[in-house]
Amino acid sequence: MEVVYVLEHTHDFDDGHEDLKIIGVFSTREKAETALERVRDQPGFRSHPDGFSIGEWMVDPTPNHLGWAEGFITVLPDGTELD
Repeated sequence: MEVVYVLEHTHDFDDGHEDLKIIGVFSTREKAETALERVRDQPGFRSHPDGFSIGEWMVDPTPNHLGWAEGFITVLPDGTELD
């Protein structure tokens, strides 16, 4: 199976909200790391340097490898669960 590498940045706000940015999808981890180095010192990112992640994702995953295959539940800051 083919694998791609997704470079993301997440910033968590004090009120519990999250700001997720997908920076790019890359064919190798090395290319994703190079892109991370390129944006690391840009405005916003430099204030939140711990928000970066590189995830490994399969292209055309089999049913056993689907993300969120079991669904999801959203939990609000007050603890309320929504489905």
